[in-house]
Amino acid sequence: MPAPDSQDVISRCRELAAISEITDGACRTFLSTAMKCCYALVGEWMKTAGLTVSVDSAGNLRGARSGADPGKRVLLMGSHLDTVRNAGAFDGVLGVMIAIALAEISAQSRLPFDLEIIGFSEEEGVRFGIPFIGSRALVGLLDEQALQRTDSAGISVAQAIDDFGLDPLEIPNAARKTPPLGFLEFHIEQGPVLDVADESVGIVEAIAGQSRASVRFLGSANHAGTTPMHRRRDALAAAAQWIGVVEHLACATPGLVATNGKIDSQPNVGNVIAGDATVSLDVRHADDSLRQRAYEDLHHAASEIAAKRRLELVWTELLSQKAVRMSDKLAAALDSCTAKTGITARRMVSGAGHDAMILAPHIPSAMLFLRSPGGISHHPAESVRPEDVEIALQIGRNFLDLMSTAYYNLESTP
Repeated sequence: MPAPDSQDVISRCRELAAISEITDGACRTFLSTAMKCCYALVGEWMKTAGLTVSVDSAGNLRGARSGADPGKRVLLMGSHLDTVRNAGAFDGVLGVMIAIALAEISAQSRLPFDLEIIGFSEEEGVRFGIPFIGSRALVGLLDEQALQRTDSAGISVAQAIDDFGLDPLEIPNAARKTPPLGFLEFHIEQGPVLDVADESVGIVEAIAGQSRASVRFLGSANHAGTTPMHRRRDALAAAAQWIGVVEHLACATPGLVATNGKIDSQPNVGNVIAGDATVSLDVRHADDSLRQRAYEDLHHAASEIAAKRRLELVWTELLSQKAVRMSDKLAAALDSCTAKTGITARRMVSGAGHDAMILAPHIPSAMLFLRSPGGISHHPAESVRPEDVEIALQIGRNFLDLMSTAYYNLESTP
C-alpha cells in the first residue's frame, strides 16, 4: 500500500467529523457514545499503522509500537479527539491523524525508541467544564476533585469513566511508564497569523496562561410590568454591565484576551425580571502576572456591581493554568526539520490551550501549527490546505529521522 498522504489525513478528519452526538453538526464530548464509535474507527487506523491499541483508564486512545531499544525511551505524538459543539473537522483530530500517518510511514524502518500515538479523551472541557482530563491523567494530575465534577445530567467524571467500561480506580495506571523522549503535537493555529502572512506552518515557543471562572449574579425574579426600575434586583442587567467591563479591560490591556462566551439566566422568560444569571469568564495572556491581575480586577468589578445592585455574587474558579514554554531543544529540532523542506517557520505564542501545555512541565514538548485558512476554528467552516498538511508530514518524517539519528544524545534532553 502507498504511504498515507495529505489527502488521506484530511479525508480521515472529515470522516470522523460525521461521528457526532448531535444531528446538526460535529460534537464529541468526553466518553460519549459518539466517542466510542470514534475510537473504533481510529483504532482500526492505528492497527493499520502497526500499532497495538488500548484505551487507558482516563479514556485516552493509545497506539504503541516498540522500537529497537524497547522499553527504554518513548516518543509521544498526538492530540485530542473530543470537540466543541458544532465543531470543525480538524481541531485536535488533525494532530492525531498526522501522527498515525507518520507511524504508518515509519513502520518499515524500525525506530530505535518506542513510539506511542495518543488520542486524548478530553481537552475542550465541554461536558464537565474542566479541560485536559486526558492529558492530566497522562502526567498523574487527574485528582479526586476533578473526578467528582458533574455534567448537566449530574453524572460525575468518575461515573462517566465507569459507564464507558473503564475503572476510575485505575487512573494512576494511565500515567506514562516508559521515560519519555518527548511529545510532539501537530495542530491548526486556530487564528489568523499564518494565514495573513501566507505561511504554511509555525513553531510554538509558548502557550499563554488561562484563567476560567463561572460568575453568578443572584437577585430576585419579579414581574416585568409591575416592578419599578429602582426596586429591581436584576441579575441579567448586572451580568450585562459586567460583560461590558470585561471587554473594556481586555481592549485596554495589550496582549490580553477576555471572553464571556456563555450566559444562562433564570427563569429565562421574556416578561419576568431575571433573578439568576451565570456568565462564563475566560482570560488569557502570555504573562501570568498580567493575566492574574486582570482576573482579580474583574472579580473586584463583579463584586462592586453586585453590591450596588443589592445582589449576591458567587464566583467559582474553574481553571488557573500558567503560561508554559515548549522545549527549546525540540523547537530547534523542528526548526531544522522545517528548513529541510525549504521553508522557514516563524516562532509563535499560542493563545489557545493545548494538551502540550499540560505535558510540557513534565515531558519535553513541541508544537507545530498549521495555517487555519481565514483564521477560522471551533466552527464547521474550519479547514486546512492539503499543501500545508503535506509540509507537516514531511517535517514529521524529518523529525523522526533526526530523533533516530540523535537518539542516544537526546536521552539527556531537559
